[in-house]
Amino acid sequence: MQIVAFEDDDFQFGLEVALGATYRQAADIGEVLATAGRIEDGDADSWVEEWTATAGSVWSAAVEAENQGRWLSALAHFRRAATYYATAMYRIYHASEPERELALWRRQRACWEHAVDLFPVPGERVSIAYEDTTLPGYFFRAPDSDPGERRPLVIVNNGSDGATSQMWVHGGAAASERGYHWMTFDGPGQQAALFEQGLPFRPDWEAVLTPVLDAMLARPDVDPDHVAVIGISQAGYWVPRALSFENRFAAAIVDPGVIDVSTSWLDPLPEVMRNQLRDGQQTAFDREMHLAELFSPETAATLRFRGNPYGVNGSSTYSLYETVGAYRLGEEIEHITTPVLITDPEGEQFWPGQSQQLYDRLKGPKDIVCFRSQEGAGRHCEPLAGAQRDTRIFDWLEQYLADDHRGVMASGASPAVSRRR
Repeated sequence: MQIVAFEDDDFQFGLEVALGATYRQAADIGEVLATAGRIEDGDADSWVEEWTATAGSVWSAAVEAENQGRWLSALAHFRRAATYYATAMYRIYHASEPERELALWRRQRACWEHAVDLFPVPGERVSIAYEDTTLPGYFFRAPDSDPGERRPLVIVNNGSDGATSQMWVHGGAAASERGYHWMTFDGPGQQAALFEQGLPFRPDWEAVLTPVLDAMLARPDVDPDHVAVIGISQAGYWVPRALSFENRFAAAIVDPGVIDVSTSWLDPLPEVMRNQLRDGQQTAFDREMHLAELFSPETAATLRFRGNPYGVNGSSTYSLYETVGAYRLGEEIEHITTPVLITDPEGEQFWPGQSQQLYDRLKGPKDIVCFRSQEGAGRHCEPLAGAQRDTRIFDWLEQYLADDHRGVMASGASPAVSRRR
């Protein structure tokens, strides 16, 4: 089931993500549909302009409410404006002025920063020690907890290009209403770490997630035996990679499971170009890709958008594809001992079939939950099924974050989870 507004599938998916945010009050259905109704299908300039216009209007309302001391209204407006600016950025590389990206991101980030301070229990900004610098993060105390009270913690690990504010939608809100602390952070290649610090992605995510966990375990208000991590989108690769070397998490969820990030890059290529990559024919591959970009500005824009966080823009396209090829899980995942829940959405458009592949390769405690299109829950990260996703994920997670539920895995899966072997 889909609410269809666009024939262009990228536009359609972007619309679904915005609509899905309404479940957590990070968008409003009327605003989303009215904005979509003004957009010319497939026209990236129209997409960027209309979402920016809606975001700007909501931003103005937020500032006015804040200036007048109407804190609840200001929070509602800033949270929605953050979503709309992020949605505008989704097609910025395909528009005629991609150089607007940084300004749009900074406005989006400003909305999130305001929201962090306006939550009923304001968020805490944290700095994660990382190599010779720090990574920005946000810690949110459970609303019913006292300052300093020790509680379980849920870490929400972003994917490739999602806004930090979306982590509220993808797990933060659900953790909060269940009485858990939660936090999120910008890792290398993500959001502030990319736009302000210039840090690119890296495949060895244990070098990122372990420092995050170290910082959280150093807090007296975090229960060290009850920390879970949720990996969203491309973090469906990063989290299992990190878990191969980091065994202190009580449980982990990946939405979806990703074995090989590069397949979403390789599958659209003609066979001759896949062979050139395989055989190391860099000059031939770069020549073919250059011709493809000349004849298809859409291809060129997609490569710029997807390649930017990897830190190899400006070099050969072959080098970019070679870099992405390193984002592949190998034998190391056989060492994972952390219980893992994998989501498997029907119609997964980026890494189809890989959730089951990951499930089959894990040796430790594992479960897989299927989300069906006929229930409105298909597609990547179940954009239109926030309630289904949150309840099924957190019902499973409860057995690992509550002391009186420890060990449930040994006696069988939660009723909310379906096993496949």
